[in-house]
Amino acid sequence: MIQPMSAASHALPAQILVVDDDRELREQVSAYLVEHGYAVRAAADATAMDAALAAGQVDLVILDVMLPGEGGLSICQRLTRKGGLAIIMVSAMGEEIDRVLGLELGADDYLPKPCSPRELLARVRAVLRRREERDPHSSRESGSNLYRFLGYTLDMVRRQLNGPNGSAILLTAGEFSLLSAFLEHPGRILTRDQLIDMARGGEPDVYDRAIDVQISRLRRKLKADDDRDVIRTYRGAGYMFDAKVQRP
Repeated sequence: MIQPMSAASHALPAQILVVDDDRELREQVSAYLVEHGYAVRAAADATAMDAALAAGQVDLVILDVMLPGEGGLSICQRLTRKGGLAIIMVSAMGEEIDRVLGLELGADDYLPKPCSPRELLARVRAVLRRREERDPHSSRESGSNLYRFLGYTLDMVRRQLNGPNGSAILLTAGEFSLLSAFLEHPGRILTRDQLIDMARGGEPDVYDRAIDVQISRLRRKLKADDDRDVIRTYRGAGYMFDAKVQRP
């Protein structure tokens, strides 16, 4: 139904998968994104989505929360475990707790329904841009793609964190973005607004609460041997990454 476009940056257009059980909405969103240069496929449920993912590369999934069978939140958690995919969740459930939960499970962004196609397009562009900016292969800076601190190693290419014992530590997309921001500015107090800007592009409706929750989870995953918090809270000011960071 949807044909890939031939012109986009880096020669090939970004591959987007729209997952929504509303056929009319699914086709409208797909057609609008195609008009703006993206290659788009569509799926009505988790089974069709898995088949589409197996059929070829996907860079970003636009995922409805309310789906028949496996729901969007469960799908988001499952996709996040595999890593690599950007996810924008959309839902008629616009409560803050739903948004925080979606972001906590690893979504890069969350939009309440109904949303305008123009706003969705802007979010798609922002998420893909942030992904590209954090891709070391697209960086102009030379040097290693590894950060080392307190025995941990963060591989920016694989988006993988290994603990002091060498075991892999699962990070959601939000946790990875926050940790990357802290490692780029160790020993510096970062406000919530700065962290939102660094990790999520500064969208105005990214809640402070979402940042707080993700930092709390990240803090537990980075517990130091002496039981101190690697990410320190400065009341009324922000957060600071309190560890020496090496980038060989």
